Amino acid sequence: MQKRKKAYNFSELEPKWREYWEKCGLFRMQMQTDSAGEKFYCLVMFPYPSGTLHVGHARNYVIGDVVVRYKLMRGFNVLSPMGWDAFGLPAENAAIKEKIRPSEFTSNNIATMKRELYSWGTGYDWTTEIAACDPEYYKWTQWIFIKLYEKGLAYKKKAFVNWCPSCSTVLANEQVVDGCCERCDDAVVQKDLEQWFFRITEYAQRLLDDLEDLSHWPERVKLMQRNWIGRSEGTEVEFKVEKTGDLLPCFTTRPDTLLGVTFMVLAPEHPLLETLVEENPHRDEILRFVEKVRNEGLIERSAADAPKEGIFTGHYVINPVNNEKVQLWIANYVLMEYGTGAVMAVPAHDQRDFEFARENDLPVKVVIQPEGEQLDPDTMEEAFTDDGVQVNSGEFDELPNREAMGKITEHLEHMKLGKRDVSYKLRDWLISRQRYWGAPIPIIYCDKCGTVPVPEEELPVILPDIADFSSAKGNPLAQQEDFVNTKCPECGKGARRETDTMDTFVDSSWYYLRYLSPKDSEKAFDPEIVNRWLPVDQYIGGVEHAILHLLYSRFVTKVLHDLGLVDFKEPFKNLFTQGMIIKGGAKMSKSKGNVVSTEDIIDRYGADTLRLYLLFIGPPEKDAEWTDRAVVGGFRFLTRLCQKVMKHADDLASVKKWEGDVTSLPDGPRQIYRATNRVIKEVTEDIDGSWHFNTAIAAVMELFNEVERFEPDDPVSRQVLRHSLENIALLLSPFVPHVCEEMWEALGNEPSIFRHGWPSYDEAAVQKEQIEIVLQINGKVRGRLVVSPDTGEDEIKARALDDQKIKNFLNGKKVVKIISVPQKLVNIVVK
Repeated sequence: MQKRKKAYNFSELEPKWREYWEKCGLFRMQMQTDSAGEKFYCLVMFPYPSGTLHVGHARNYVIGDVVVRYKLMRGFNVLSPMGWDAFGLPAENAAIKEKIRPSEFTSNNIATMKRELYSWGTGYDWTTEIAACDPEYYKWTQWIFIKLYEKGLAYKKKAFVNWCPSCSTVLANEQVVDGCCERCDDAVVQKDLEQWFFRITEYAQRLLDDLEDLSHWPERVKLMQRNWIGRSEGTEVEFKVEKTGDLLPCFTTRPDTLLGVTFMVLAPEHPLLETLVEENPHRDEILRFVEKVRNEGLIERSAADAPKEGIFTGHYVINPVNNEKVQLWIANYVLMEYGTGAVMAVPAHDQRDFEFARENDLPVKVVIQPEGEQLDPDTMEEAFTDDGVQVNSGEFDELPNREAMGKITEHLEHMKLGKRDVSYKLRDWLISRQRYWGAPIPIIYCDKCGTVPVPEEELPVILPDIADFSSAKGNPLAQQEDFVNTKCPECGKGARRETDTMDTFVDSSWYYLRYLSPKDSEKAFDPEIVNRWLPVDQYIGGVEHAILHLLYSRFVTKVLHDLGLVDFKEPFKNLFTQGMIIKGGAKMSKSKGNVVSTEDIIDRYGADTLRLYLLFIGPPEKDAEWTDRAVVGGFRFLTRLCQKVMKHADDLASVKKWEGDVTSLPDGPRQIYRATNRVIKEVTEDIDGSWHFNTAIAAVMELFNEVERFEPDDPVSRQVLRHSLENIALLLSPFVPHVCEEMWEALGNEPSIFRHGWPSYDEAAVQKEQIEIVLQINGKVRGRLVVSPDTGEDEIKARALDDQKIKNFLNGKKVVKIISVPQKLVNIVVK
């Protein structure tokens, strides 16, 4: 008989098993959950098709694949889909650079990434594949836009927006990082444009409240969303411009300081500003300052240590509480993004206002004094922001300032000068983009009928095929006359299409619904099916999406719930955010030259070695440093494991694995059998609980070190060895699936290993054969006792008293009581 190959030939066995999984439909979802086991929807955030992936990307998808394979072995009906977040500015910029269509660039990258995902052994149900740039997908993105429009949640207005001159498009607040475009890293400026928004602020409180229901989300992600939504309780007060009578509403969380207002400040983007300075002789100087500040980054402007700059408008406002007249300024540290864009300045009790006042020689008025002290506004070196007692506050003098907050607000409400209010930092979601490669906004403008949504039966509004738009200035769609010119669906007269495309976060805000019916041409999703499969049981992706994608997806789900289209209010039940792979102390990137190619690792060591190292490198939620030399250790382990199995495979294939009583085994096999069962228990708990795959793998490696030295010399030993090797293959299979399938088959089993089921452990075998009891006298250790785990408490106490060392210490002393901690210690109290 021909002997089996003992070498670990990954270049042959890995393609073999990937082909087998594809042919047998291992990852094919069974739509009817009742007959196919409990459903489990595992979703890794769908990627932007950027091209070649590196090991940092691979970690995310391999983690998801481990969960999918484990759940399959647990008997779940698993949905593991994959798709492509395929619209977006990078494809358009790359297409301009390489002189090809964005669709071609995107299609090529999708093909490349599919090959890479396949080479890693990650399993997906490719029958559910979607791409955001497919008209059959963005048809329904446009449909969702129309649903929001019909509900009054999509609207257009003129507003100052973040404009990237390099990318020639608008950016959402969340896409501006440290004052720069998150894509090209160029400085972002402010521009006043007509834009489409989604009214996410209508859902601010619900988005905040429902975070409490997300008990299986990382706390840091929920905190990031809470901070971004930024709920504040306070008072809204209306100041009046003395000359024009215009009202300037101002939100404050400190109504106790209202009587200390000595000037007022507007954001440079405030809508009243240009009207207010129209007749000012210094108008041009003021507008130059405004333009300068608008072009500065919002982060830099709001930084605590940033210089406080401003200019006087020439106007005064009236404080409604005391009728005092104070100057109205424009300052760089006030943002339209927060509150109303108008800030009442109380320099004695706000540090930013204090610095601005000192810089511009503005008055400081103390209205809260610390207990037992008296602040001098002329000599103060910083603002007093702690609690204290009201002074210079008229009828509110001598009240503790916390009490005065309520009293002053009541006074304002009684006089109809203000009201209690809640403010949020969250601003409406800006979705307009002035670029080509995105889903067209389905709106038509008619001179007679006004703004008209495209009828649903005429969707999708197809993105025209533009061969070359590299030389076009501004929005490429606006220059396509065949696209722009259309007929009004209401009156039939000539009309114009909206030429903005949608932010790609609209595409990704609902994609998890489309996977359930990706080919349905009649509806975006089947409510019956999505209500059966959602929320997503396990969502996996980077923490960088905590505010953008995750918040928007929650918002869209709630809108769909309110429309009666889905039964659930949250899209993702469990969220896992993986750590980054770094090299040389930095995140991997081409610009840093520290990218590690998965292709190179797979060519040299195989996909299972890549997977093993990615999972063994550290806890999956933590960042981990990549070390090239450490990869070899994983390869050597898999080689040894494979060689051990192949060495004994022919002898063990016809042997039944041990299933008898552990106590009947001889010493050597018994130790192996016990160790195997302890590791089954440990690995199961590691996967089920904390996802500490690294400790699970370490436990199996330790077990194999024992098994590798074990050589069977009788039938019972061979049964135990088969039991151990089979279970090692089962335990490692979610992590290194190719080699485990190979070993499973070599041991005489029918593939696939993932249809066998997860191993269970022998309760008797995981019990320790002996335990050590610490013996104490008056709390001090005086001896130790070795007993079997089933020894009774009374017997342990008796043996403790009979121990010779204990007898020596007890000589002449009276035992008061004996305290026993089961299976741990006996403490004898004497006097």
